[in-house]
Amino acid sequence: MALSYSYTADWDAEDWRERAACRDTSPEMFFPVGSTGPALSQIEAAKAICRTCEAQAPCLEFALATNQEAGVWGATAEDERRRLRKQWLAARRRRLQEATAAAS
Repeated sequence: MALSYSYTADWDAEDWRERAACRDTSPEMFFPVGSTGPALSQIEAAKAICRTCEAQAPCLEFALATNQEAGVWGATAEDERRRLRKQWLAARRRRLQEATAAAS
């Protein structure tokens, strides 16, 4: 079975990546190996950069929409994003159901 992604947003329209605070930071900081021990301080350092970033919200939205499983995105770690993605998907399903019902 092939999986495909249906684009619901034009991620390049207002390229938030151009404004991202992490743009000039080592990618290794945002993709630590593991989630325990020394990686915890690396995750917190990455989140601190994210919290100062004007692109934090679109970054997190992108990560949720495209199911970014690794790294720190929008000031969230992998485990946090898994929980948020479940909520995000449920809200998206509700919006689609409401739109379908309104169109009927």
